[in-house]
Amino acid sequence: MAETAEKKQNPIIETIKTIVYALLIAGIFRTLFFQPFWIPSGSMKDTLLIGDFVFVNKMAYGYSYASCPSLRLPQFGIDIDAQDVCGMFDGDNTRLWGGEPERGDVIVFRHPGNGAEFIKRLIGMPGDTIQMRQGRLHINGEPVPVEDAGNFEEIYERQGPQGRYPACENGPVGEGAVCLKSRQRETLPNGRTHNILNVGNRVLDNTPVYSVPEGEYMFIGDNRDNSTDSRVPLAARGVGFVPYENLIGRADRVMFSSAGRSMFFFWTWRGDRFFKAIE
Repeated sequence: MAETAEKKQNPIIETIKTIVYALLIAGIFRTLFFQPFWIPSGSMKDTLLIGDFVFVNKMAYGYSYASCPSLRLPQFGIDIDAQDVCGMFDGDNTRLWGGEPERGDVIVFRHPGNGAEFIKRLIGMPGDTIQMRQGRLHINGEPVPVEDAGNFEEIYERQGPQGRYPACENGPVGEGAVCLKSRQRETLPNGRTHNILNVGNRVLDNTPVYSVPEGEYMFIGDNRDNSTDSRVPLAARGVGFVPYENLIGRADRVMFSSAGRSMFFFWTWRGDRFFKAIE
């Protein structure tokens, strides 16, 4: 009888083991190699759109405490932060097998204040001076070259899970109308080029001169007038400078993209963004 009972338990035990092993393998894969990242806001348009799904290359810059994955499911009361799992490695601003990022990389990093995961473009390297003057980026006192790239068009409607409306240079416009932003092609000192968007004259179009400390970096969104980034200091509830150890990985390619409220709404997937390289 005991042997029969044991046999009846085996399928349940085996199922539990399979689930545990699968979670362990997924956790190791996500910690060491690639982390999925869903673009929640429009701060990186038109490089990244709301609803883009990217895999972040965690091998690009080596590993730190920030490489440990966070798991936040507030609807289930789950809030596990990378600091909770790997906090013992935090504090020395170093990385294991560390690699240097390059100016222009699109990087996912941990916010130095609240630990939230952000994705922005690396603009300021350690030792640089960075300033915005009348909407023009200046690096080490020199204006970064730009050229006109036409207008970026989108429909004025609620976008993504957050249901926010886009900002329009030709606004205000009504629901369903065409929303326009000026688009320029920006070339960084190392030759990297990317598009930037402009909505109008905004506060962050003119900033003080920022001196990037050693071991830290400065990040700015491509959607220049609609981005919370390093142009606002951490003390003023911005991002401020980001320590080397807070880098999570480099975003190289959009795997697929959904224009709807959920990535599972396959009928809203954008057919032109499958496996699209990120400039």
